[in-house]
Amino acid sequence: MIIDKQDVRILVVDDDKELADGLVESLSDLGYLAEAAYGGREGLNRFESGAFQLVITDLKMPDMDGMALLDAVKARDTHAVVMVISGYGTIESAVKAIKNGAYDFIPKPIKMDELEVIIDRALERRKLFKQLGVFRGLTLALIISVPVWLILGIVLAMLWKN
Repeated sequence: MIIDKQDVRILVVDDDKELADGLVESLSDLGYLAEAAYGGREGLNRFESGAFQLVITDLKMPDMDGMALLDAVKARDTHAVVMVISGYGTIESAVKAIKNGAYDFIPKPIKMDELEVIIDRALERRKLFKQLGVFRGLTLALIISVPVWLILGIVLAMLWKN
């Protein structure tokens, strides 16, 4: 499944402005449309006002930490892909992030070649889930429409006889 990187908007949220801007620049060099927010609250505001397919957030931020941002993003869009990054990551925080709906937990320093693979996998998964939703909708429509058509056929057959 091929993802067109120019159609992918990524929000990078980190209180370290230099790191956030550097990550945005690296993601842009890879072909993604990336923007930075310099704190959890700013990140949430940007997420609410933009159409982002992926959020990469730092775990430790003073105004709103990455876990709270993860929860808020997932509450607004259950299909949003969120990755948590941290220089202070522990196994417990990684497990908690994944349990709360994060796609992955990535330790700092970030290796861009590895991050690109993780992003591509995450976006493919998101696309598959969207397609699955369409197929579920079509299946539901078919399940509902078959009895309706049968009843309509019976009614028409009864009217035809009279």
